[in-house]
Order: sequence, then structure tokens, then C-alpha cells
Amino acid sequence: MFDVLAADIKAERPVALAEVIEGPADALGSKLVVRPGPPVEILGSLGNPDLDRVAGRDALGELAAGITVTRHYGLRGEARERAVSVFIESFAPPPRMIIFGAVDFTASLVKIAKVLGYRVTVCDARPVFATRARFPQADEVIVSWPDRYLGEVGATLRPRDAVCVLTHDPKFDVPAIVSALGTSVGYLGAMGSRRTTDERTERLRAVGVDETSLARIMAPIGLDIGARTPEETAVAICGEIIAFRAGRRPPSLRDQEGPIHRDRVRVTEP
Repeated sequence: MFDVLAADIKAERPVALAEVIEGPADALGSKLVVRPGPPVEILGSLGNPDLDRVAGRDALGELAAGITVTRHYGLRGEARERAVSVFIESFAPPPRMIIFGAVDFTASLVKIAKVLGYRVTVCDARPVFATRARFPQADEVIVSWPDRYLGEVGATLRPRDAVCVLTHDPKFDVPAIVSALGTSVGYLGAMGSRRTTDERTERLRAVGVDETSLARIMAPIGLDIGARTPEETAVAICGEIIAFRAGRRPPSLRDQEGPIHRDRVRVTEP
């Protein structure tokens, strides 16, 4: 069991370890290793098959969110009881960020995302722009059409991951967004002015995207913090992603009205 756990951690494959830390004396220290698969694999036992099933299910959920937590159960896994405490430790690989569009803002977003621990992929169908020389800090630079690339990796995206569409060309951003909506990615943002966003929304409706799916798209992308430069915009985008992962809803550009770029107030020293 521990050989499997060590191998998965070393290979950056998602795996969780569940251990009884409070409960009957004969169960203390009992462990499960949970691998998401497919197929899902559970190694070991916490001392009861019903508890194994419930704790294994919860471990999969915590692993998908990248959360380490203590959960409480009855002796057979009953909810809202505290006879058994199980510590669930998630060994999740780094969250992924896929950036579509090798544009001026991309390098700054790569830089900030790497500081936050993301594994970053830059994808653009134009080989002259999607180069390692332009984005040396990215983990991958892929020359491909967005929908084609997501067709290859979309099934691996999880709620901890992010897709940022920074292009302004319908033949790039519409297929990218439609493909991303078909995944389990937790954050989906698209750059553009309010006019560009409105026009893109109509194109998405025209290809069959419903209102529930449209509500998943954070566009214009980023928090409403007055960002102008590529670096400031990257901070605004990553701030919004952090808020999403924490379940917060700070003032996003999507939810505001009026121009994105307002005149800045000059601050003078007294």
C-alpha cells in the first residue's frame, strides 16, 4: 500500500491517504489509500467495509478539491456522528492553468500563475507566436487549435484548474470556450472589452451554449481593481481565481457596469 502511495506521489498522480485517528482502539491507525483511476482503486481498510466505502468516497471528493481535512463518522460510516475521526490527506498534483492566446498579457499571467504554484500551459495555433522563447516560464507551449488541444486533455481538468482565454478572435475564443465548458474545470475566464464580451456571448448562444453554461464564464476576466498593465491584469485574473477556489465572490469585472478602464484618481502627498 505504501509503495503504491509513494510511487503515485513521486509521479505526481493524484492519491489520498485516509487514517483513523480517533475511535475504537482496534481501529486506530487503520489506513486506506484511495486512487481516483479510472477505475477507482481502494487499498487497505479502516476496519469496516461500510466505513471504507463512505470514507473512500469522501477522500475522492477532497482529492478533487486538493483539500486535506478530518472527517467524522459513525462506526459504519454514518453521517453526523463522531464515533470515528478519519484524517484524509490529499496528495494532489499542482493545479493546471491553460492559457489560450500567445498575446502581450500572456507572459505576465504565466509569471504570476507560477508563483501561485500552477502548472501552466500556453496554447496558440500560430507557431510564430507560440514559442518557448516568448514564454520561458511556462511548463508547456503548445501549437494547436484550442478545441483540438482540449479534446486531448479536457478530461483531466478538475475544479482546481483554470482556463483563461486571452484571444479576441472568434475563430479561436469561441471554440476554446465551448470546449472548456465541456470539462470540469473550476474557473473559465475570457478577456475582452464589454462590447467584445457581448458580441462573443451572442456567438456562443448562436452555437447552442445555454444560459447556465454562459454563467460559468467570467468575462470580462479578472477583478475590478483598476488594472491596466499586463502585470496588473495578471494580478486581477489570479485574484479572481483565488477567490473562486475559496468560495468567495469579490467584485469581478463581469458583475460590474460601465467602462473597464476608468480614469485613475491622482493621489498627492499631504
